[in-house]
Amino acid sequence: MPASPYARTLLVGPDLQRGSYADLFQRQLIALRGPEALADIVDTSEGFADLWQQVRACVAAGELPLLLIDLDPNSSSPYLDWLRSELQSIGGEQANRLFVARGNSEALDAIGALIEQRDKHLGCVDVPVLPDAHAWSCIPEHQYRVLLCNGPRCTRRGALPLWKALREQLKAAGKLECAGGVHITRTQCQFPCDQGPTLSVYPPGAWYQIASEADVQRLVQEQFVAGREVPELIMRRG
Repeated sequence: MPASPYARTLLVGPDLQRGSYADLFQRQLIALRGPEALADIVDTSEGFADLWQQVRACVAAGELPLLLIDLDPNSSSPYLDWLRSELQSIGGEQANRLFVARGNSEALDAIGALIEQRDKHLGCVDVPVLPDAHAWSCIPEHQYRVLLCNGPRCTRRGALPLWKALREQLKAAGKLECAGGVHITRTQCQFPCDQGPTLSVYPPGAWYQIASEADVQRLVQEQFVAGREVPELIMRRG
């Protein structure tokens, strides 16, 4: 592997240190980059304090330029802008030597190539500033609040395409973010993971297992159009 253009590269994301998924990830990482690469893992499952500490330590020690490879499966453009703005604040005068790239924890063999692709790295200077007021600053009209889990286990069970299907079905039924309709929020882990993908509805406070597009269609027609629960899809308590 060619020498990295960075003094340090950190692999950042949830579920990278503990659990069966973390074990697999770490074995693959060792096979590709050696056991010393384990020191570059920063798990964000319980927050970002460890990441900020690592970045501050790198800046103080002169381990720059520094690249953070974001491995969060739920990452988005607003999330990356937030991450970059935090790094800009931490880096201060050295912020121009901090960079972020979007990676894939299931394609670790591509990390070496990603490190070399400087055109895919985002700097941490001149990050877009959030405006003081937004057109979307009002609470949307809705009757139901739906929380759809996009935690790592539900994501691996297909939660992302089901979220898209749910929005499409609600829009087709005239029930998406309108009076008498549904406001959807994607969440991190809600539990219980083994019964996921997990979807909870308020009111009535029902927890559903949504495993297919057929389940989504039935939930929309019965819960949100007809206004009645779908007992066959409700999760067991124990």
